[in-house]
Amino acid sequence: MQIDYYEILGVQKNADHTVIKKAYRVLAMQFHPDKNPGNKEAEDKFKKAAEAYDVLGNAEKRKLYDQYGHAAFKGNSGGPQFQDMEDIFSSFGDIFGEFFGGGGGRRTKNRNGPRQGAHLRYLLEIELKDVVEGLERQIEFDANVACSTCHGSGAETGYSPETCETCNGMGQVIRAQGFFSVSTSCPTCGGAGKIIKKPCKKCKGTAREAKKRKIQVKIPPGVDTGTRLRVTGEGEGGFNGGPAGDLYVEVFVKPSEQFAREENDLIGEVKVSYVQAILGTTIMVDTFRGPEKVEVAAGTQPGDLVTLRGKGIPSLRGYGRGDMIFRVIVEIPKKLKAEEEKALKQIAESRGEEVSKGAITGFFSKIKDDLTRQ
Repeated sequence: MQIDYYEILGVQKNADHTVIKKAYRVLAMQFHPDKNPGNKEAEDKFKKAAEAYDVLGNAEKRKLYDQYGHAAFKGNSGGPQFQDMEDIFSSFGDIFGEFFGGGGGRRTKNRNGPRQGAHLRYLLEIELKDVVEGLERQIEFDANVACSTCHGSGAETGYSPETCETCNGMGQVIRAQGFFSVSTSCPTCGGAGKIIKKPCKKCKGTAREAKKRKIQVKIPPGVDTGTRLRVTGEGEGGFNGGPAGDLYVEVFVKPSEQFAREENDLIGEVKVSYVQAILGTTIMVDTFRGPEKVEVAAGTQPGDLVTLRGKGIPSLRGYGRGDMIFRVIVEIPKKLKAEEEKALKQIAESRGEEVSKGAITGFFSKIKDDLTRQ
């Protein structure tokens, strides 16, 4: 049984982003691996809290979760998953930096060396038909990059950041607490390792600026809700010459009125008349790839399945394709023309079945009763 994400974070369903972020920070600090070395239970709670915040801390994901619950991410084991702890630290490094002094929640010797930019997440909604053929789409998002005026230094033109004298440029100070030594962010430079006396006017000393990005992403055939695609180097810009982070495109496949999906099979319905079901027929059906012929054998029963082999969804791994399966719906007319009723009575009589005046209680009645029970 999957636990509700709101319950994991201990917040109400109407909680705003500030409350959700604060709740996650408390849990992340409580169960952080550095504070609970070798504690598997704490590690599991740390991961669950990260998964909950990954959804509830994102407006688009939260909207889908509120509407569909864990089913919105069924293609990814009921919710977002992280490969390892470092993946969590990379995704939420800004939050960890607030109480661990940066470094993605891990202590580092020097924050002034080249560092990779943060990873970004983008939720992409697609139609079920796009899963069959794949698609290429332009997406737009904001990313923080080095300031174009100060080129990432944070200082006004003609000035340079100066090494912090409190931490000697390390960005952290070590304080003794009983038998332990605790490393915390430098109170003077805030963990930056440098002091900017003349901040850049454009970025106000942050060394960063938001930039709107537009890129083309290619979604391969066979993806499902929860599929996570990595676009290398398209995340936020690096620090001090470090590489850019990555962009993770997470897929959500919107429900289709035409077909349901079961693994790589597409499940639909095809309607035939009772005469076609008895005698057999060939009909045309609409599919995502154009019209297709469907053979309905003579004597087909309501609820029987007819299959178009290899017309379903291709495997994401690049081999094989599912089937397109139709459940047969037999339509029974509520009223018959006089000649139709006469013909059916004759058929019933030829089969030795009783018929009553003004009603069909024999052969046709039996068919109708069988269909009603489906």
